[in-house]
Amino acid sequence: MATARLSLIFIVICASLADDEVKLKFKPATKPVRLFTEEELKRYDGSEEGQPIYMAIKGVVFDVTKGKEFYGKGAPYNALAGKDATRAVAKMSLNAADLTSDTTGLTEQQLQSLDSVFEGTYKTKYPIVGYTASRILNQDGSPNEDFKPEDQPQFQLKDEF
Repeated sequence: MATARLSLIFIVICASLADDEVKLKFKPATKPVRLFTEEELKRYDGSEEGQPIYMAIKGVVFDVTKGKEFYGKGAPYNALAGKDATRAVAKMSLNAADLTSDTTGLTEQQLQSLDSVFEGTYKTKYPIVGYTASRILNQDGSPNEDFKPEDQPQFQLKDEF
């Protein structure tokens, strides 16, 4: 009888833990990610009230609207908004010539800084809303064979472009 009770208690505990495990694996639906051209990204530069503010780093487009005091119109880092500012972030620069995705000629230290800021600040603080065409396409417009959406930050297989 005691063995039967222990077995029953064990089954009930396992069943309740299994239910919790299923609940823990559930993730709420996310907005689908999009592909942004340079022109589309420019629309989200913080100049229009009520419009989200986006910026890209390493071809990943972040919604930085909650940092409006930094990226909004007239804010100190507004120059980065509405662009892929990879080079500027790597160099910690607001120079117009650095507001590009081009990383050619950056030092190893600048590239490490870029990765640190990308991983430690942007990916942890701001939601990803899409990718730039430069991340997905080659310069000639052909598909980048190395781009795998499922390997990208915060991408879910159910997401779509």
